[in-house]
Amino acid sequence: MSGTVLLVGALDTKGAEYAFVKELIEAAGLQTLVVDFGVMGQPAFEPEVDRTEVAAAAGGDLAYLASGTHKDEAMRTMAQGLATVVERLYGEGRFDGILGMGGSGGTSIATAAMRTLQVGVPKVMVSTVGGGDVSAYAGSKDITFMPSVVDVAGINRLSRAIYANAAGAIAGMVKTEADATADERPLIAASMFGNTTAAVDHARGLLEAEGYEVLVFHATGSGGRTMEDLIRDGYIAGCLDMTTTELADEICDGVFSAGPDRVQAAPRQGVPTVIVPGCVDMANFGGIETVPDHYRERNLYQWNPEVTLLRTNEEENRQMGAMLAAAANAGQTGKVSVLIPLGGVSMLDSEGDRFWDPGADQACYDTLKGDLRADIPLIEMDANINDPEFAEKAVALLLEMLQEES
Repeated sequence: MSGTVLLVGALDTKGAEYAFVKELIEAAGLQTLVVDFGVMGQPAFEPEVDRTEVAAAAGGDLAYLASGTHKDEAMRTMAQGLATVVERLYGEGRFDGILGMGGSGGTSIATAAMRTLQVGVPKVMVSTVGGGDVSAYAGSKDITFMPSVVDVAGINRLSRAIYANAAGAIAGMVKTEADATADERPLIAASMFGNTTAAVDHARGLLEAEGYEVLVFHATGSGGRTMEDLIRDGYIAGCLDMTTTELADEICDGVFSAGPDRVQAAPRQGVPTVIVPGCVDMANFGGIETVPDHYRERNLYQWNPEVTLLRTNEEENRQMGAMLAAAANAGQTGKVSVLIPLGGVSMLDSEGDRFWDPGADQACYDTLKGDLRADIPLIEMDANINDPEFAEKAVALLLEMLQEES
């Protein structure tokens, strides 16, 4: 099969490197399409899309940006312009995979464009920051980062091997196709944590028996963001949001926040959704030594050496109740239901267990009920979230909404 790899980079400072990779990709039987986002010196070779077009796509003036006195503005403009150009080229069917190479600046610009592409489009970024925390560059997309080891500055004994590996990686990705499934099932998104695994596993089995495919997302911040990006991109037919714990991290400055708008994507998109205050009893931190001083006298639980859980209090639960109600209220009548487990919102929030605190839980429930629109169903069950009957009710509610749509 043939295909095209889009190469995005600064051809003034990285031209020789891109020429080397371009030749290797073409030798592998693929075509290349090159976009230049450099702003200073002359490009090492002529691209198919030049830097003037990239700047213009963001309303920028290349001559102004190239003066060298507006580097921050140049970075923002070229990132925005490249994202616009790449999104357009992909929409036109001009390429099948994308490769970028650079330092922190080039990585920032190239990955901004990569994040406009849907999950599944091959994306490779050779970067000087590839061996560190790349979460800000990746966002919720499937970008493959390859540490450059040495700077992307010339072709030497080490970099030659790195660039060759990168060319081979993107070529292999573009040439490889997963078998198409003739009878692809509708997708259901479900949020899960270790403390709600039993609930979500039981629900997943029930939904699969009804002909749905269930995508489970670990509620670790990036998991919630990815789930909601896929919802916004139109992949998801229904959402079983049983683990909304990322709101606790947003309120308590924990390590697993997915932002203040978490839980809102499915209701806003009109995707049938069951909302559960799952694991709202806990905010997450790293090892015990990382817990902020003002939480040290609170109820803490070392889930493992790298994760410490903070039991949320009544005020924090009131805030989460308000956020959950706001999310549900953003949805349409008949497409959102709220299900409350009166017997506890997690495995640890069971009677007699470490996080059992009916008063804190009730603060969440009371606020949620008080703020919720009257036309949105709210069902309370005398069960723990992990009891089989609770998962069965959640699935029944979701199926009812899905069947009303069909």
